[in-house]
Amino acid sequence: MLRDAFDDLVIEDLHASRRRLRVAVVTETYPPEVNGVAMSMARVVAGLHARDHDVQLIRPRQGQGHAARPGARFDEVLTAGWPIPMYPSMRLGVPSKRAIVRLWSLRRPDVVHIATEGPLGWSALHAARHLDLPVTSDYRTNFHAYGRHYKVGWLARPIMGYLRKFHNRAQCTMVPTEALRADLAARGFERLTVVSRGVDTQLFDPRRRSAVLRGGWGAGENDLVVACVGRLAPEKNLGVVLAAFEALRDALPGTRLVLVGDGPQRDDLQARCPQAIFAGARRGEDLAAHYASADLFLFPSLTETFGNVTTEAMASGLPVVAFDCAAAGQLIRSGHNGMLVAGDKPIDFVRAALLAGGDAVRRAAWGAAARATVLPLDWSDVVARFESVLVRAIEPPEAHAGLALGPMRRQAA
Repeated sequence: MLRDAFDDLVIEDLHASRRRLRVAVVTETYPPEVNGVAMSMARVVAGLHARDHDVQLIRPRQGQGHAARPGARFDEVLTAGWPIPMYPSMRLGVPSKRAIVRLWSLRRPDVVHIATEGPLGWSALHAARHLDLPVTSDYRTNFHAYGRHYKVGWLARPIMGYLRKFHNRAQCTMVPTEALRADLAARGFERLTVVSRGVDTQLFDPRRRSAVLRGGWGAGENDLVVACVGRLAPEKNLGVVLAAFEALRDALPGTRLVLVGDGPQRDDLQARCPQAIFAGARRGEDLAAHYASADLFLFPSLTETFGNVTTEAMASGLPVVAFDCAAAGQLIRSGHNGMLVAGDKPIDFVRAALLAGGDAVRRAAWGAAARATVLPLDWSDVVARFESVLVRAIEPPEAHAGLALGPMRRQAA
């Protein structure tokens, strides 16, 4: 039941000095949760703070007793949350419109940015409209594409309808690639602009390669190690990775497969492929070492909006085999820094993996080219672009007449 006060909120006010912008960021996932949305939003929040903006972060409390972190470089407002089925470590924010209206009435932000479209994001959208606050949003997850992996494909159309309704109520929706912008525009989404993602090339670096770690996997220096990083879940299409591994192991018997991540499909994958190394969730330098200690990265997902793991693998000096979509479609050139597979046929992915994995000299050259490709993807440039979108959303319509970021059309709540 929705409470009529701040009973579900924990507020830590750091009394930061006035910044150029007062930005409220609303997200239903954030570190220490491990996923692409959480990690990239943390980068954006840190980047906005570094650019002297006053950031208020609104998110669900993550687990029993979790409180706002003392010393955090931004204000945190924690709401109650519901556990997500099959993902007990993650929380879905509860509807909180009245509480958010009261919060923003006391301390009015210049702009609201909503990163996720769940109950908390919907509440924030309606609270912002109630207070006539400018809103920007992110399109970060292709939820409509998940249905066929969970036997509810009939939900694809209503989910897409909800997402379109949600985002079309914002002044602007940010998407990570031009291909996604074009696809959503064809589906009736309005006021879209591309804001890509960055990668930390100091953290993800080939120099973190570890012979000790490889030894723990049972791999010698000349053995092939293929890796896949991400949530172990049906929508990640991981059966294709297992098929590629089996083909590589037949051709190169010393081949090892390392799966980094966790999720509801772990037990099933372990039963199907007991030879694989299941490393679990990894973070920071430990995660970077797992990337760098592999030789080839396989990423078979067809449901990504971007896929941060693609750029992390490339920064780590790994050639990538992936389907032609999301970040891979934007960054990979077959025969130069990896292999890009057209369509969605598993057999073509397996063939590409065999080609990439079969020649160590060629693989090393592709890995060096992969790192060179992503070196320009600096987070500071991404945050600067993000900031420019916020500024345009605040400006009156006449200040940017004719630009893609037009005024919001008022709609009935």
